[in-house]
Amino acid sequence: MKIAHITPGSGGNFYCQNCFRDGSLLDSSLELGHEICRVPMYLPLDLDHHKWDEDIPVFYGAINIYLKEKSSLYRNAPSWMEELFDSGPMLRLAARMSGSTQASGLEEMTLSMLKGEEGNQASELDRLVEYLAAVIKPDVVHLSNALLLGLAKRMKAVLGCKIVCSLQDENEWVDPMEEAYQRQVWGLMAEKAVDVDRFIAASHYYSRFSQNKLDIPAAKIDVVYAGIHLDGYQKSSLSLDPPVIGYLNRMSESLGLGILIDAFLILKRDPEFQDLRLHITGGHTAEDKPFLQQKLEDIKQQGCEDSVRVFEAFDRPDRIEFLKSLTLLSVPVPAGEAFGTYQIEALAASVPIVQPNVGGFPEFVAATDGGVIYEPNDSQTLADNMASLLRQPDRLRQYAEQGERAVQEQFSIQKMVRNMTAIYEDVFTDEESNS
Repeated sequence: MKIAHITPGSGGNFYCQNCFRDGSLLDSSLELGHEICRVPMYLPLDLDHHKWDEDIPVFYGAINIYLKEKSSLYRNAPSWMEELFDSGPMLRLAARMSGSTQASGLEEMTLSMLKGEEGNQASELDRLVEYLAAVIKPDVVHLSNALLLGLAKRMKAVLGCKIVCSLQDENEWVDPMEEAYQRQVWGLMAEKAVDVDRFIAASHYYSRFSQNKLDIPAAKIDVVYAGIHLDGYQKSSLSLDPPVIGYLNRMSESLGLGILIDAFLILKRDPEFQDLRLHITGGHTAEDKPFLQQKLEDIKQQGCEDSVRVFEAFDRPDRIEFLKSLTLLSVPVPAGEAFGTYQIEALAASVPIVQPNVGGFPEFVAATDGGVIYEPNDSQTLADNMASLLRQPDRLRQYAEQGERAVQEQFSIQKMVRNMTAIYEDVFTDEESNS
């Protein structure tokens, strides 16, 4: 059984959970002898993961698909021009300049991509399918997220393969759109979902969400929790002299960094927490810079700049060192997330988590007993919960021990690979999965 994993790249500028999930899955699958390859889309592949075939080109190069959406003339551009814009240096330049984590201005292109062979990027789909048919000949194609569902129908028709699709945080791209576009995108994804043999949700919460949004039968969705390589993580000492709060994710307002910084500043006004520190990492994109500059100015205005450290590097060795420095971690995403791989990383380093009661966060905390859930998700409530935990060292260490033990048992990359492989085998052998 040969598996092709269609995986968008982010360019490596920020902590991309889907990128880490896909890269870890492929790396470990290869280590275990499975016949699987990673087929990149949009931008070059990301940090941490290096065991891919560098001879496989980037498909749907970010520059080309943008130009084909905006210019009908460019849809007939000569091949040499397309190859130039798909070159590694050009795509890396695009990644550095990109604000591609935001859908603003890309609504029509999102719809066009979902239309597949009827969209403005049809020639890119032709190129991808022709390559898969001639070179890889997959039995199963795994789409990294539901925004790629426009590829499924053509792939099945030409390749005769089964289609598997992961579900994780598509709403973070769609929901900032105007309501009319939201309806169109969710509706088109629901329409294209019939072309998929099996969906794999990141959590039970997101499985229920996707069943509702995409009208997918429950029997067609499996839940597989993300896993990470657990080797190498070092236990935090959980310092209380001084205590250190951490944030690990893209440094963005939409992902809750502003809530955490404001909670930190609330605590710093209390003489009990005058020595408190805040450590932040995860990278950012161009559109995050004004927000970051404003929050750093807020920190400076309160005279706390010496208590805050931003870690620029965030590849795996740097994250391990970063986590070892923390007393607790919070990533208070306002709307929640489907899962939150940073939670596994924190508990792997024996760092308890303080998370809002939204999205998949309560599901993970219930599964690990490695931290605290709070509501509502505002800075004052977060500050109160962090203060309570910092005042109880025994409770802090209990959460750390429970969380680390649960992660070792339930959230290893090896367990994720076993679960994914079982689904691939089930789909591949199930002749009824198309019905």
